[in-house]
Amino acid sequence: MSFQRIAWGITGAGHFLDRSYQVFKELKLRNPELSINTYVSRAAEEVLRMYGLEQKLVKISGGDYLEEVFRESEQGSSSPKVGRFLLDRYDALFVTPATSNTVSKIAYGIADSLVTNAVAQAVKGRVPVYIVPVDIEGSIISEMPYNIDRKQCRHCETCPPRENCPHGAISEKNGVTDQIELLKCKGCGACKELCPYNAIKGGPVEVLVRDVDMRNVEIVKGLQGITVLESPEAILELF
Repeated sequence: MSFQRIAWGITGAGHFLDRSYQVFKELKLRNPELSINTYVSRAAEEVLRMYGLEQKLVKISGGDYLEEVFRESEQGSSSPKVGRFLLDRYDALFVTPATSNTVSKIAYGIADSLVTNAVAQAVKGRVPVYIVPVDIEGSIISEMPYNIDRKQCRHCETCPPRENCPHGAISEKNGVTDQIELLKCKGCGACKELCPYNAIKGGPVEVLVRDVDMRNVEIVKGLQGITVLESPEAILELF
């Protein structure tokens, strides 16, 4: 297919997030003329920070026309920028990762967020929509953000991760390290390297996919104008 102007919708899932970013980075490397507009849900704004990807979006959407990053927190309830899907501005919309919450809303025609609104307007404007759900079937291995393993933590009075966190994301209580505040964390991983007791974790966890989420994915598969893909890498095969 010949895609030259596309939109990327990001929702608040950690699973598939980095892989999705790598896919769009690869597409830009393959074709520097490709325009990518990024639509970021309110939850995705937080998760992108947690996984250290917020500042890296500039490599995908550099800021020029049709290469902006639109954040839900800045768009207001009416999401006016999604009107572009009715004006022949895009060749396709890709939503990846798509949380189970986003998938369920799409399945039942609810458009109350930036990304679900973009999907609704894209279908109305006959713009092909491709969705990569995080919860398809069985179980998934999801990458979790950094956290403190309280059984491993020695509650050192002088805590190298806390003292050296560039974002002040590690809080203290009664003079000792308490927790990583995920809304401040940028996902740089410096804390994990600095802890001498390996008390800071962040890695793969097996998560069960609920039956209701699997049913909603099947509903979305049958919707007009929408194609469900099983992984972010499947996007590369479309170009």
